Amino acid sequence: MFDFIIIGGGIIGLSTAMQLLQHFPDRKVIVLEKESALAQHQTGHNSGVIHAGVYYTPGSLKARFCLEGNQATKAFCQANNIRFDQCGKLIVATNELEMSRMQALWQRTEANGLEREWLNAEQLHQREPNITGLGAILVPSTGIVSYTEVTNAMAKVFQSLGGEIGYQHEVLGIKETSQSIRVQTSQGDFSGRYMISCSGLMADRIVAMLGLKAGFKICPFRGEYYLLKPQYNQIVNHLIYPVPNPEMPFLGVHLTRMIDGTVTVGPNAVLAWKREGYRKNDFSISDTLNMLGHKGTLKVLKQHLKPGLYELKNSLFKSSYLKEVQKYCPSLKEADLQYYPAGVRTQAVSDEGHLVDDFLFVSSARTFNVCNAPSPAATSALPIGRHIVEQVSKQWVL
Repeated sequence: MFDFIIIGGGIIGLSTAMQLLQHFPDRKVIVLEKESALAQHQTGHNSGVIHAGVYYTPGSLKARFCLEGNQATKAFCQANNIRFDQCGKLIVATNELEMSRMQALWQRTEANGLEREWLNAEQLHQREPNITGLGAILVPSTGIVSYTEVTNAMAKVFQSLGGEIGYQHEVLGIKETSQSIRVQTSQGDFSGRYMISCSGLMADRIVAMLGLKAGFKICPFRGEYYLLKPQYNQIVNHLIYPVPNPEMPFLGVHLTRMIDGTVTVGPNAVLAWKREGYRKNDFSISDTLNMLGHKGTLKVLKQHLKPGLYELKNSLFKSSYLKEVQKYCPSLKEADLQYYPAGVRTQAVSDEGHLVDDFLFVSSARTFNVCNAPSPAATSALPIGRHIVEQVSKQWVL
């Protein structure tokens, strides 16, 4: 019997597993991952940004964990010889409306305790000759990294402490009793004293297996990217973000320097008709019916119908997508945008019809479940793992 069974081999699952054994080195811990390798979903399908914590509500878990995670991620990379680049981020305003919205962001960055600098148009041009704007906020602590490399490094630490990883173990059922937890997988059953789930896109299904009414449903949003041609690898010196439109639920199309030296454009945000629907033609009848059968999701789709249709237009027409980035980088042309793999954002939607804004955790007598962990979850993985260890230490007899 294991002391802890952890479901999910993404960065949060491995951060939690590693820190559990660092705090409780004599415990027996296993990570169950349904794929043949780690970091195959959200962790391995994102832009690799080490976020600073600009946009999150002051005092929220997102704001706190992102600020802590920014420094913790860099420290972990330095300790484990993982390459990262603290290139900084510019949030660029291209018109007067965006300049007024940028004032609100300036106040929020102060509330969240971030180092930042206000740039006028001339200062912006000096830093970024290929970017056009009336002004910008520079956030120097933002960086880039490969979160797949970070996850694999966490796995090495975890295994060096005696932890086990079971690959291709899809969870099929869970039974919780007063004495133990039993996890049924595609390769056999596992018994443990406690279970922690960090299952991303399957978070609501894991909670349902436990018989818990958590009050949410996972709604997947596909984020589509383009890759710039190699001659544009030096087009920007920082990450370039637009000032977000408060009517849109996500941040908008940005230029991202990747740790491999390339530059991507994106993402948009369109509804995915399959939980792990990374391609436009991916479709699952059961996933779609499950999603559209949730009243809260239908309310969200109705509330955001106009921006949703706008995002869909950008998905269908590259020229429309291009206009988003041409607002601040007018030199790019349609032929410069090449295919790049999409990601899927795991977004919890409440039964009342709201996008769950903060990280969300649900627990039972012998389980602790991460239920909403979209961006900046990768940046925040170390503080999230520490938080889980602290919570279970209080709740369980270890």
